Amino acid sequence: MLALTAASLLVAGCSATQSGAPDKDSAVTDGAPASPQLTVRGADDGNGGDAPSAVARPGGGHAGRLATKSALKVASFDRNSGRAVITTAAVRPSPGKPSASSGAPSGSPSSTPSGAPTNPPSSGSPSAAASASASPSPTSSASPSAAPSKGGASPKADVAAGDIIASAPAPGAPQGVLAKVTKVVATTDRGTEVTTAPATLDALLGGSTAHGAVPVDPASVKVEPLAPKVKVSWARTGGLHFGPKGAQLPLGRLRLDVGASLPTPSGGPVSAKASATGYVQLAPEVDFSYEGGRGGGVGGASLTLSGRWSSQWEFKGRAAASTEAEPLRVPFAKLHADPVIQVGPVPVVVNLDLTCYLQVDADGKASVDVKQDLKGDFTVGGTYRHAKGWAPVAKATMHGTPVRATAAAAGKVKAALGTEASLGLYGSVGVTADVAPYLRAEVAGTASAATDGTASATGSWAAFGGVDLSGALRAHLDIFGTPIFDRRIPLGPLNREWKLAAGKRP
Repeated sequence: MLALTAASLLVAGCSATQSGAPDKDSAVTDGAPASPQLTVRGADDGNGGDAPSAVARPGGGHAGRLATKSALKVASFDRNSGRAVITTAAVRPSPGKPSASSGAPSGSPSSTPSGAPTNPPSSGSPSAAASASASPSPTSSASPSAAPSKGGASPKADVAAGDIIASAPAPGAPQGVLAKVTKVVATTDRGTEVTTAPATLDALLGGSTAHGAVPVDPASVKVEPLAPKVKVSWARTGGLHFGPKGAQLPLGRLRLDVGASLPTPSGGPVSAKASATGYVQLAPEVDFSYEGGRGGGVGGASLTLSGRWSSQWEFKGRAAASTEAEPLRVPFAKLHADPVIQVGPVPVVVNLDLTCYLQVDADGKASVDVKQDLKGDFTVGGTYRHAKGWAPVAKATMHGTPVRATAAAAGKVKAALGTEASLGLYGSVGVTADVAPYLRAEVAGTASAATDGTASATGSWAAFGGVDLSGALRAHLDIFGTPIFDRRIPLGPLNREWKLAAGKRP
């Protein structure tokens, strides 16, 4: 037994010696504190649409989790001046005065302005705050206005200079707020008035790591039709909304049906009238990633927009010749959403804008009837690594099958059913992209056309489907806390094309 005990102690001692040796490449796995891993989810997952607010005090060190729950709320915010009114659940007005927690009275700066969301968030909308001041005391501001008002606010309700505020969409800030308090102006019955300056996410997330993809609820997308023949339908879990003619949409899909007449060459046959009809279905998803650097700063980050795309559409007729400047573009719908991604306790507001359009580039000669069924997906955005800086992400894996394809009259035509997209955080656009699936036809040889609509051609013809993807990263991606780049970084361009049909005529 003594021999076994001694052997056990010897083995344990050797094991302890090996595990205790520092290893720079495996410091985290060998006992060094790991970076906190934050969960990334939709703000309404399990919260009934009311995500928690948060406060961060950096006294715990860069590698620690900075953000924790907070009662701070943004009652109003003026993006131009940076002035805001901050309130908390602890604020209680004196008798006979309006409740500060319910927002400012009618006519005050917190009144919802024109253009704000139709259903503004309640006072329980998610928010976060972080103090960057040296002293953790909530009353560290030298301004006498930081003292509690007559309403009897507790000391925790005070806002100090240096606090970092991150808020979900709020009155006067439909795209969210991420700002640093620079000065406490006054404490009123409406809350604490402050001035702010822009802030970055690393002040809240510090040395944490987070990664996740969150689908955009199609029911939250606001659609503004720009053409008379646009129909909108969507489907979401727990609330199916049927598409045209009773067709049930896949869950998470937003569908736009469109029909538009296009300009035709003057003096052309009536039968060659040009039109584009069809639908497009989208299931957008936002991918968010953040990694704090072990020695401080940001080690990595990414923000991308991806989506499952399906469409069936037809271009028919003979379109007018394009101008020398650029092809004819007809926007038919604008879409906007401000989904809130909950990164641990911190609400990250993503601003998504989409403009769907028809675009035709033609020589005014070719007459076509091309229809395709298109399916696939795309990803656009940017990714950051400390050693390499920002780099673009641009992918598209779409493929179309022909439903119908004929062409007559020598010439060329290209028609796209595309989407301009912009993606940003807290009102700052960081990514712009143009995803444009298209139909293209070429007819070679000689051609003739008569007023009765007949046409003939000799030579060959071919119809193609394809997708163009272009765009750029913008300097506003420094909102993660990364270094600013001084130029736009292009996404591509990316082009993929496939043949739908071809033929020859004697």
